[in-house]
Amino acid sequence: MDQIKDAINAGKTFLGIELGSSRIKAVLIGEDFSPLASGSYDWENRLEQGIWTYHLEDVWTGLQESFARLSAEVRSRYGLPLTRLGSAGISAMMHGYLAFDAQGALLAPFRTWRNTTTEEAAGILSDRFHFNIPQRWSIAHLYQAMLNKEGHVRDIAFLTTLAGYVHWKLTGEKVLGIGDASGMFPIDSGTKTYHQGMMDRFDALVRDAGLDLKLRSLLPAVLSAGEQAGVLSAQGARLLDPAGNIPAGIPLCPPEGDAGTGMVATNSVAERTGNVSAGTSIFAMAVLEKPLSGVYPEIDMVTTPSGKPVAMVHCNNCTSDLDAWFRLFNEVLQGFGVRAAKPALYDALYGKALEGEADGGGLLSYNYYGGEPITASEQGRPLLVRRPDSSLTLANFVRVLLYAAMGTLKIGMDILTEKEGIRLDRLLGHGGLFKTPQVGQRLMASALNVPVAVMAGAGEGGPWGMALLAAYGIRRASAETLEDFLGRRVFVRADGTTAEPDAKDRQGFAAFMERYKAGLPIERAAAEYLK
Repeated sequence: MDQIKDAINAGKTFLGIELGSSRIKAVLIGEDFSPLASGSYDWENRLEQGIWTYHLEDVWTGLQESFARLSAEVRSRYGLPLTRLGSAGISAMMHGYLAFDAQGALLAPFRTWRNTTTEEAAGILSDRFHFNIPQRWSIAHLYQAMLNKEGHVRDIAFLTTLAGYVHWKLTGEKVLGIGDASGMFPIDSGTKTYHQGMMDRFDALVRDAGLDLKLRSLLPAVLSAGEQAGVLSAQGARLLDPAGNIPAGIPLCPPEGDAGTGMVATNSVAERTGNVSAGTSIFAMAVLEKPLSGVYPEIDMVTTPSGKPVAMVHCNNCTSDLDAWFRLFNEVLQGFGVRAAKPALYDALYGKALEGEADGGGLLSYNYYGGEPITASEQGRPLLVRRPDSSLTLANFVRVLLYAAMGTLKIGMDILTEKEGIRLDRLLGHGGLFKTPQVGQRLMASALNVPVAVMAGAGEGGPWGMALLAAYGIRRASAETLEDFLGRRVFVRADGTTAEPDAKDRQGFAAFMERYKAGLPIERAAAEYLK
């Protein structure tokens, strides 16, 4: 305790803040990289005029509230005010579209990764670049706005991600970590910046559209993990901490995306490692030893925070439908006067899934709140479908909700493992799906046919990963790579559990996936007829 207090007083602590899809969370770590305190703020995206968005005022409300709660926890636990930091970093959900004019005014509502309104642009760019450009990438949003002849495009002076926006306002620096940047525009891992050839091709499209824009001047500068990305300005200090306890001058590391912080938090940044993040969305990452043999619309090519190429299977939908059903169950309990804490409710219901039939009793569920490009579903309609002879029990129902959360990911991962022959010793799991011990981990291992390991604290991985990146920027030796920093310093004594694929669960999930693929026309019809 004395050592922790000394570190807090001396500013030998590191702050990571991540703006996730449903929660903004701040984590403070000490010199041994263990969490000392945290604070969070719940928020939700809004569907406004057909666009999934967040209001920017909510960004700052959430950022300030999560930091205030962290500061209060520091005072409560250690009897000290938080007035110094060694370094800090901002991360957020990747992709999307935040466009500003030369005066810094937002030109269009923030378009998040969840939107699937850029199919035309993504298709044209993928063909022109010979590189898969997913619908949620920033460049697809920009080009779709050009195709739609949206008036604001002529006034764009700066285009960034959510993490890049917050970092800009805190420091004045228009920069981005390479992992987050790789979800804006393709990266050349050799030069560790945007791919010049593809950028030239995009500029040709801009000229053809009669616009006077140069893409490189619009995008943030690209930085790799360990590089300095500016310091907290006086204005930024007030934005982060209106109470005035935190001074200007604190160094910040490059802002990153949630995929990058997930890789860091699971020590999955070296070749032949991988991780799966399962929360509001679900995505799996595999750090590659060699390039893929082809271009696949289901596979995104991004990078680690140090610039190594990564194959990413990203699915827009994961736990939102499951959460909605669990809220319904909680309402039933409350109707009978029973009050259940959320963690206890989730643990009990997840546990029921292990009692269900291996194939979920013939039930079928689609968890699509938003569109899902991997299955060519433009819009989302959550569905539960069953035949008259299906076995509708609570255990089967919860199992199928969990299977549905993994279904689209399985389709993409099969391309990597079966077509490309990618082999992973194990996947590291993190995110809300893994908070209940064993259940999501065991079913995921069987679904993907690869061992799935979960480390202690996996449910809070992202902001902790960002804090580790902040610490790496300050503490690394001149020649120490991010891989060495994590492997030799942070994860030397990492605790966790590993679940192996279970033969019966593998068979059951395969049967569910046959129904899942065959039933996709039902999901598309629901979107067509349920306006």
